[in-house]
Formats: sequence, structure tokens, C-alpha cells
Amino acid sequence: MSRSLKKGPYVDQKLLKKLQDKKPGDKSVVKTWKRASTIVPEMVVDTSSENVH
Repeated sequence: MSRSLKKGPYVDQKLLKKLQDKKPGDKSVVKTWKRASTIVPEMVVDTSSENVH
């Protein structure tokens, strides 16, 4: 069952802090077991332009 649109997306506070503490350009993977959290755009990194030859 999805979350109500009225409530908005849920992101665990500890996971959000991990993402905010990362430095720009850092390509390390943030592991999480927080299944209830929604994937927000800040979690997705576009690397397609770096792999173009």
C-alpha cells in the first residue's frame, strides 16, 4: 500500500542526514535497510555523462 498524497513522501531522518553529509562528487554508496523510505531525487546520481567516450 502506498503512502497518502496528503502526508507526502517519508524519508528516515538518519538516512537523510547521511545524504546531506556526503560531499559533492562523492561516489560512495549509502547502504540502508530503511524499507519505508521513499527514494527522492537527491538519492539518485546521474553518471551517464561521465561514461560517454
